[in-house]
Amino acid sequence: MSLVRRAVPEDAEEVLRLRQVMIDSVFAVDGSTQWHTQSLPTVRGRLADPDGDFAAFVVDHPDRPDALAALVAGTIEYRIGRAGNPHGAVGHVFSVATDPDARRRGYARACMETLLDWFRERGVPQIDLNASAEAEPLYASLGFVRKPDPSMRLQL
Repeated sequence: MSLVRRAVPEDAEEVLRLRQVMIDSVFAVDGSTQWHTQSLPTVRGRLADPDGDFAAFVVDHPDRPDALAALVAGTIEYRIGRAGNPHGAVGHVFSVATDPDARRRGYARACMETLLDWFRERGVPQIDLNASAEAEPLYASLGFVRKPDPSMRLQL
């Protein structure tokens, strides 16, 4: 029996908590959690749609009831096809996080493997993610490679 399970709406607060763990460990931000209240209904709704283009996989915390030890989330996006991806499905992995007191137990890897299976089952041939230096060895061991990234962003 796998430790990994698909997150459900009742996990939404813990999903947001672990997303904040990831944000705090990767980005230099103020650590504010005020946005969680606004985000909670959206996250619950997305977790309630098992056939949608969003999935989160989690491991329950072994020492704290009602807490999560690890989280991996991903989405499927459509883009007009091209060579190597004629149907245009692109997967995105984000919010890979493990509670600080549950690290080095293989939880993130197990969640990532389950998410990759989810992408495969949906015929997604390309999966992108942004990797911190600390997490890069995990992703490389799963077959991810660095790519030149000409990305730009406009904040509206």
